[in-house]
Amino acid sequence: MGKSSRSDGLDPTVDYLEMYRNLATYEFPWDLNQALSFALFRTYAVPSIGRLLADTGAFTGDTQKRYDDTSILLEVPLLEGFDSPRAKAAVRRINQMHKMYDISNDDMRYVLSTFVVVPKRWMDDYGSRAFTPAELEASVRYYGTLGRHMAIKDIPQTYDDFATLMDDYEREHFAFDEGSRNVADSTMDLMCSFYPKPLKRVIEVFSRSLMDDALLEAFGYQKPSELVRRLSIGGLKLRGRLVAVLPARRRPQYVYEMSRIRSYPDGFDIERMGTFAPGCPVNHSAGS
Repeated sequence: MGKSSRSDGLDPTVDYLEMYRNLATYEFPWDLNQALSFALFRTYAVPSIGRLLADTGAFTGDTQKRYDDTSILLEVPLLEGFDSPRAKAAVRRINQMHKMYDISNDDMRYVLSTFVVVPKRWMDDYGSRAFTPAELEASVRYYGTLGRHMAIKDIPQTYDDFATLMDDYEREHFAFDEGSRNVADSTMDLMCSFYPKPLKRVIEVFSRSLMDDALLEAFGYQKPSELVRRLSIGGLKLRGRLVAVLPARRRPQYVYEMSRIRSYPDGFDIERMGTFAPGCPVNHSAGS
């Protein structure tokens, strides 16, 4: 019999925040961090998204800080609830950054869909177990709530609708763009930097081995050999089986405490995080 979930007995219609927090901080912190990183990576293959990030330098100039800011700002509402002052400040900062640019609602909905769909598929393929139906519903409701706080319109109400939206959008919009490729390369370099330098080539090939052909083609990346793909996927599946027999985590793992978050060794000020419009009165380059 598998390990019980911390969310057993909770109702996803009302306890979705607590349930998704359990998934992210107790049940599958490593898996969800990897899956959400890949989710964001997929969005770069949509030229209207990848090109914007390239043109603004958001993910090519100071990739580490942009990664850290995105991770932390998204985690604050999860840990504190959407009504806390810090969570409101985090969502406000996200919305302020988005409003600086002409981003379509369709692109925003697509990005939101990747946060729901990619983690579910990751757990199906590589996790110690799949999400329970209640956990999946909690995920849908959590990101639906986040999307409403970001003023996204026509948000899907079910996982199947999110999955259909994501798959259809990628079939229609995935395409090669030089700016998107630059953003992807910068992000790949950052991901490789989380590991010892001698492993850089291994991590890069391993990462490409987890990408589907449509994503590889959109970035112009070389397709790994079938042997390398089988070894990479097999290694992740083996990890999942090993984690399944380990004791349940007793202490939560927070993203802001992870060693790969490097920009704020002395703590962070939500109001100073992210990017600002030219001439913004906030001295966001000052230390926190």
